[in-house]
Amino acid sequence: MEASITLKKVGKLIGDKTILAGLSFGVERGTLVAIVGANDTGKSTLLRILSGFENPDYGQVYLHGLDMEKRRQQTRQLVGYAPHDNDLDPWLTLEQNIRFSACLYGVPEKDTDHRISKFSQALEIIPFLGELASRVSHGIQKKAMLVRSLIHDPEVLIMDEPTGFMDAASIRLTWQLLKKLKGKKSIIYVSNSLIEVEQAHDRILVFQDGRIIMDGSLDKLLESTLDYHQFQIEFEDLTDELYNSMCKVPTVVSPNRMDNIFHFYGRNRSVFFDIVRQAADSLMIDLNVKKLGLRDLMDSQFAGGGLD
Repeated sequence: MEASITLKKVGKLIGDKTILAGLSFGVERGTLVAIVGANDTGKSTLLRILSGFENPDYGQVYLHGLDMEKRRQQTRQLVGYAPHDNDLDPWLTLEQNIRFSACLYGVPEKDTDHRISKFSQALEIIPFLGELASRVSHGIQKKAMLVRSLIHDPEVLIMDEPTGFMDAASIRLTWQLLKKLKGKKSIIYVSNSLIEVEQAHDRILVFQDGRIIMDGSLDKLLESTLDYHQFQIEFEDLTDELYNSMCKVPTVVSPNRMDNIFHFYGRNRSVFFDIVRQAADSLMIDLNVKKLGLRDLMDSQFAGGGLD
C-alpha cells in the first residue's frame, strides 16, 4: 500500500534532552494509527512535527512523497490537526472559528457550508455553533476543533487526545465519525484511553523515551504474551513469609504485592493451583484472572521485550 507519511531518521532535541530519537517509519494511506506511551515520551511533539507546526532538528518528513521542509505550503494543505489543548479563539463563536480556518485554507464558501453542516450534525454540536468558544464545555470545544481540522478536507488527520474531556455519548459520536473517515483519510492520533485504542486502530505505536519500542496491531503486539494470564489473589493476611514463598513458585512470573493482594502472571490458569498448594494454610478472600491487554503490555514489565 502507498505511504501517506514517511519519516527518515527524524529527531528533536530540547537543550541536551532527546525528545525524538532518529525515528524512521511509514504510515500507509487510509490507515488508523494510534500512538500510546507514558507522558513526556515525545508523542505530542511527533504530532506537531507531522502537522507542520514544529520542525525536527534533523531528519526528513514526507507527506505523499513531498518533503515537508521544502514543500511547506503544499503539505500543510494535506493535513488537518486537532491539538490536545483548546486553541479556539475565545472571543469568536465556534462557527466563526471554523470559518476563519476555512478562509486560511481558501475553502470555497459552498464547501465550507456543507462541511460545517455535515460534521457538526454528526457530532451533534449544531445548537452550539453560535456560542462563544469560551462559553461552551471542553468536550464541545474538542468536537468543534475536530470539525475545524476537517474543514479543508485534508488527506491526513492528526489528533492529540481526540476524545479528551468528552462524555460517553460524545466519545461514541466522535468515533463513529472517525471510523467513517478511515480509509478515505490517514488518521494518526495520540490517546491515553487504552480501551479506545484497543477498539480503534489498524496499528499501534508504543513510545518510550522518544523511541518506538513496539509497533503493530494489538494481536501482533500480544503474540509474545498470548499464553499468559494475569492473577490477583487477595488474602486475609499476606505475610512476608507467605509472599516470599509464593514468589519462589517456578510457574509464577513477575510477582508483586499491594497490601494483602498478591499480583503475578502465569502461562495458564493452572498456575493458580500451584499457589493454592503453596498457600494451603492461608485464607483467600478474592480471585481475579484475566487475559492480558494493552494496559498490561504497556507495563514496564513488558516494555523491555516481553515476560520471557
